Amino acid sequence: MPRPALPRRAAARVPPGPPVPSSDGVHPAADGAAPAAAAAPAAAAAHADAPAWAGHPKGSAAYRKVLAGLAFAGVATFAQLYSTQAVLPMMAADLQVTAAEAALTISLATVGLAVTVLPWSFLADRIGRVRAMMWGISGATVLGLLVPLATTFPMLLGLRMLEGMALGGIPAIAIAYLNEEVNKAHAAMAAGSYVAGTTLGGLSGRLLAGVVGELWGWRAAALAVSLLAAAAAVLFLVLVPQARGFTAAAASGFRGALRTLAGHGRNPRLLALYVQAFLLMGGFVAVYNYLGFRLTGEPFSLPAAVISLIFLAYLSGTVSSRWAGGLTLRFGRRSVLIAGTVLMVVGLAMTLTQLLALIMAGLLLFTGGFFAAHSVGAGWTGVIATTGRAQAASLYNLAYYLGSSIIGWAGGLVFQSLGWTALALTVIGLACTTAVITAVVHPARQQPVPRAPAP
Repeated sequence: MPRPALPRRAAARVPPGPPVPSSDGVHPAADGAAPAAAAAPAAAAAHADAPAWAGHPKGSAAYRKVLAGLAFAGVATFAQLYSTQAVLPMMAADLQVTAAEAALTISLATVGLAVTVLPWSFLADRIGRVRAMMWGISGATVLGLLVPLATTFPMLLGLRMLEGMALGGIPAIAIAYLNEEVNKAHAAMAAGSYVAGTTLGGLSGRLLAGVVGELWGWRAAALAVSLLAAAAAVLFLVLVPQARGFTAAAASGFRGALRTLAGHGRNPRLLALYVQAFLLMGGFVAVYNYLGFRLTGEPFSLPAAVISLIFLAYLSGTVSSRWAGGLTLRFGRRSVLIAGTVLMVVGLAMTLTQLLALIMAGLLLFTGGFFAAHSVGAGWTGVIATTGRAQAASLYNLAYYLGSSIIGWAGGLVFQSLGWTALALTVIGLACTTAVITAVVHPARQQPVPRAPAP
């Protein structure tokens, strides 16, 4: 006998939840307009309830990989960018150009970098920080390998400018990446570690170029530096972690981009940092561009391989940039930045003597002071700017490398016409101007320092 049918229980209605992302991070299409509409509030609520990404804590494996990866990016970038600086006297003699003309191999590379940092920053907002840095560093490495093959001076200058344009994808994006991926309590220290990596890159490229150039000429020197940069680029690609704090920005159009930049331009504290970057970097590059010419002449008459050893002074910048990051936790960014400019003035004044040992000691102080001030200024932009951090950092780099291009080249005119004393006094004036602007614009009170979360 058939069993009587039981009354069917009404199925409970389950509210639709947020769509599950696919493996590539793209949400699958909804089956209908009504479920999609119902899912939207739930997705928004889930996103609002999700804990904010606090960044990799200091000491974690990911934190170390971030710093190591960006350190190798700094080596690949700055070894190439200033690779000709150690062989400028040799290049000027071989190509039969003046000191200021030879320095164009530096200035045009930094011009190329300066004019592309903003486009690179907007691209990084769309495709991601890591991918943009990968594109830039790979393109620059290929172009760097072509530099030794240049058959004419104009071709050499063109390749150097293209190389700089590709390198524009590293400096500003790296700082934005740090501010998004590292815990805020350690952001200044992480920025100092990154700048320390850039000093090692600049040092290694110059030392290698000086030694190889003395043996086989400036073209062999350029090739050796390019191979070093290629190896560092590979290590960067292997080590750098994928971003976790990055959120792709929707295209805001040309007007939106102008609004972002104009907002930063109206911030006096950011403007003060941009002026600092322009003046200090310009003076710094001018000193290193033309000190080699001074040391090749009387009463020193040093060979190129020995002159390249002056770049060992960069090691003081490697140390001071890390110290500066830690000292900001105790004394504030304003005080450390001003102290860095004072060290620059004292060190450069010591180079006015004819004693080589005193000149080298002064160069150590000058370099250490510069990188201390630079590491503070570069990291400070991401703290002051609450939106458009990549663009704020890009404007800093734009000013930084325009200073390198313009003042670094114009310093040659001063040196050729009036000598080393006039150039040193000019750079001292730039550093003093920076210290005054920093003291006036930034408040004297201690800046609040973010503290690490309790364990």
